[in-house]
Amino acid sequence: MDFDLIVIGAGPVGLCLARALRGSGLRLCLVEQQPLAAVQNPAFDGREIALTQHSARLLQHLGLWPRLGQAHIAPLQDALVIDGGTGTPQTRMTISHRLSPKPELGFLVANHHIRRAAFEAAMDAGDGDAPTLRCGQPVAHIHSDAQAAHIRLANGEQLRAPLVVAADSRHSSTRRAMGIPADLHDYGRTMLVCNMTHEQPHHATAWEWFDHGQTLALLPMNPCPASSLPRSSVVLTLPSQQLQPLLDLPEAAFNDEMTRRFSARLGAMRLASSRHAYPLVGVWARRLVAQRFAVVGDAAVGMHPVTAHGFNLGLRSIDTLSRLIRHARQAGQDIAQPALLQRYQREHQAASRGLYLATHAVATLYTREETPARLLRQVLLGMGERCTPFKRAVAASLTGLH
Repeated sequence: MDFDLIVIGAGPVGLCLARALRGSGLRLCLVEQQPLAAVQNPAFDGREIALTQHSARLLQHLGLWPRLGQAHIAPLQDALVIDGGTGTPQTRMTISHRLSPKPELGFLVANHHIRRAAFEAAMDAGDGDAPTLRCGQPVAHIHSDAQAAHIRLANGEQLRAPLVVAADSRHSSTRRAMGIPADLHDYGRTMLVCNMTHEQPHHATAWEWFDHGQTLALLPMNPCPASSLPRSSVVLTLPSQQLQPLLDLPEAAFNDEMTRRFSARLGAMRLASSRHAYPLVGVWARRLVAQRFAVVGDAAVGMHPVTAHGFNLGLRSIDTLSRLIRHARQAGQDIAQPALLQRYQREHQAASRGLYLATHAVATLYTREETPARLLRQVLLGMGERCTPFKRAVAASLTGLH
C-alpha cells in the first residue's frame, strides 16, 4: 500500500511527528509493533519526563498540552546538585528559577500521560486526515531505492512511501537495517524508578545527588491524590547487579531502604507506584539519514538521563524535520530529497552534539569512585556554585530558552 510518509514507532516522538504533519496533505502511516490497546492506553512505566519551557511551547503548538490535564503537570522551579556521601564532606550547587525569565525551569509529566495525549492529538478528527495505523506488526524488512522506501511487515503486508522515518527507540532495528551505524555506551548501571510520598516538602526542587556508590535523583510531583502527602518520582542508579535485590524487596522493607538511602532528608518515604528498572545506555547515531530514510528521537540520539534532555531533544528533532518537510511539500518538492535530509542531519546534530558529549562527560565523571575523580567533581561543583554566569547558563539549558 502506498503512502507519502511512513513513521515507524508510535511512541511519543513518532506520534508527535504525525501530529506535526497533520494538515500538510500528506498521507501518513504509523507502524507500531505493540497492539493498538497499548498505544491508546499506555500503562504507567515509572518514567517522569522533565520538559523544558521550549518543549512545553512545542507541546502547546501540537495541541498536547491541554490534553495532559493540569493535575498531571508539576512545576519544576529549582534544581539542586549534591556531591558526596552522608558523613563525608558534601558540595552543593543550586540552580534557581530566578536565573531564568520564567517562574519555573520546566515541568514534570509522566511518560504515559505524554504518550496518551500524543495519541489523542495525532488521531483526533481535525486538521486533515488522521494517519493510518498498523499496530501489532513489527517491520520484517526495509530497503529503499531511488523512487521509494519499501517495508514488509511481519504479516506479509507491503508498504511503500517516498520517505520513512524511524522513531523506534535507541535500539532501533530499522536504523541498523538501513545501514546507519551508532555508537553505544553501556554505563554498566541500571536505574530504578518509582513514585514515593515523603513527610517533608520538596519545594518543587529536583535533586541530583551523586552519593558514594550510588546516584539518587528526585523529581518533584504534585501531591499524592490519595494522601495529599508530598510526592516525587525517585530514581536510584546502581551497578546493574546490585539493583535486582531492591526490586524484590517487600514494600515495607523497600520503603525503609529508600528512606535510609536518602538519609531521611525527606522523612519517611512510602512507595506510591509500581517499581521499574531500565539499563543505562547512551546512543549516538553517526548519521541521521540514508536514502529516503531518517531517524528521530532516541533512534537519533539516546541520552543518559542525568541532564534530562532526552525527550526534549526528541521534540527538537521532529520540529526540525516536520518544518523542512512542510516547506518542501508546499513548494511541490520531493520530501525525501537528499538536500532536505542532509539539512535535517546538520541542524539536529548541531543542536544535540554538545549536549550529548557534555552529558556523557558528566555521567562518566560522576559515577567514578576513585579519589581523584571525587576531588575533581567537588572542585568543579564548588566553582559552579560560586559562578553566577555559569549557573545562569545551566538554567538556560534546563529551560531550553538559550
